[in-house]
Amino acid sequence: MHALIVAAGYGSRLRAVSPSKPLTLVQGVPLIERVLRAALDGGVTDVTVVTGHEGERLERHLAVVAATLDVPLRCVRTSDWSLANGHSVLTGAEAIGPRRHLLMMADHLLDPALIARVVAAPAAALTLGVDRRLDNPLVDLDDVTRVRTEGDRIVAIGKHLPDYDCYDTGVFAVDARFHDALRESIAAGGSGSISAGVEALASRGEAQVIDVGDAWWLDVDDPRALDQAEAALAAHPRAA
Repeated sequence: MHALIVAAGYGSRLRAVSPSKPLTLVQGVPLIERVLRAALDGGVTDVTVVTGHEGERLERHLAVVAATLDVPLRCVRTSDWSLANGHSVLTGAEAIGPRRHLLMMADHLLDPALIARVVAAPAAALTLGVDRRLDNPLVDLDDVTRVRTEGDRIVAIGKHLPDYDCYDTGVFAVDARFHDALRESIAAGGSGSISAGVEALASRGEAQVIDVGDAWWLDVDDPRALDQAEAALAAHPRAA
């Protein structure tokens, strides 16, 4: 399974810690390297990374990591990383084509078992790994993307949904239909976010979920989450 990893944004809330969010050290290892290792352990065989902010530095590091891990990895740079993350996805889509692949975030630490569950999900236009543990202490309720489902179908998604039953873990299996939905949403004046593309598919009944169960994950988006990640990995070195 191919993985497309979005690593283009400014990472403004971690700038005081590191000028490059993907290269922020977590227990001495860059965040994106932990993401890559989890992806490989979860069933990924080759990788495309979309870069942008601090792109040259990140690309040099990824070349070394790819050689060390012996994984086929290429970088593509998005032209304007100030745009919403869906634009970075479409930059990657141009490089990898219509094949089914994982879509992942460079700032989400993950249990490889979570990735494996999404990899194994039945083929669909989009399948999102969701966490139904609404009391998960690692989730930042002010920042997490919330999801409302009916059975295994997404009916709504967004950061401020008042009525929801699970959380977006940032791991998707998608194909060209998702790329098309993103393009259509942008053409119609949408935000250009990944969630906007999910909403477009959900409106047609084509966005699915798979429950990740008790798999560990953490969105490392600010210093508080970085401290959580450091503590979790110190206690459980194989958590991500």
